[in-house]
Amino acid sequence: MQPQYQMTGSASSELALQQNRVLRNTFLLLALTMIPTVLGAFVGVQMQFSLFAGSPLMSFLLFLGIAFGFMWGIERTKDSGVGVLLLLGFTFFMGLMLSRILQVALGFANGASLIAMAAGGTGVIFFSLAGVATVTKRDFSFLGKFLFVGMIVVLLAALANIFFQIPALSLTISAIAVMIFSAYILFDISRIVNGGEDNYISATLAVYLDIYNVFVSLLNLLMAFSGERD
Repeated sequence: MQPQYQMTGSASSELALQQNRVLRNTFLLLALTMIPTVLGAFVGVQMQFSLFAGSPLMSFLLFLGIAFGFMWGIERTKDSGVGVLLLLGFTFFMGLMLSRILQVALGFANGASLIAMAAGGTGVIFFSLAGVATVTKRDFSFLGKFLFVGMIVVLLAALANIFFQIPALSLTISAIAVMIFSAYILFDISRIVNGGEDNYISATLAVYLDIYNVFVSLLNLLMAFSGERD
């Protein structure tokens, strides 16, 4: 029986090493994605880029089409270096998209401070929840269905608000989005830690979108409640 125990222990050790490798590579690639994101945002702000300058609905659908096209390509090539290149291209595009809200924020007297606060708040949320998922190693997969439904509700509400333009609804969407995507950070990191996700490119894409949405939603709330007009 001893060899069987040794084989079981060896398999467990190998699995733990693989999970740690995926987690480490995810954090490294996640840090790397911040470079094209910042570059895209900088270029977008300098060019005063706005995909939503025309019809809001068509622009929203165009954004979804481009974003889902990138995500489809990333998933198809996630086992090769092409997947990394597509992911970095996607994060540059998302940086361009981010530039619009940054332009609005910079229109406030304290705009730079609001952006820094949103970035700092996002960092605190990410490191706190990633720490919980990593240290406790608890399985948060039970949150999956609830979070998916919540994300769909937020997406539909955002689409509806393109037509209604209700400030209170916009703030409600942002507040719910902060909670939903913060919980998604816990869920996605937990999946890596517990072996539910074994590809670091897919893992990075999921966590990147969580962080991105938390930041945008926090910035929306800060502009609404703390923005100072010139």
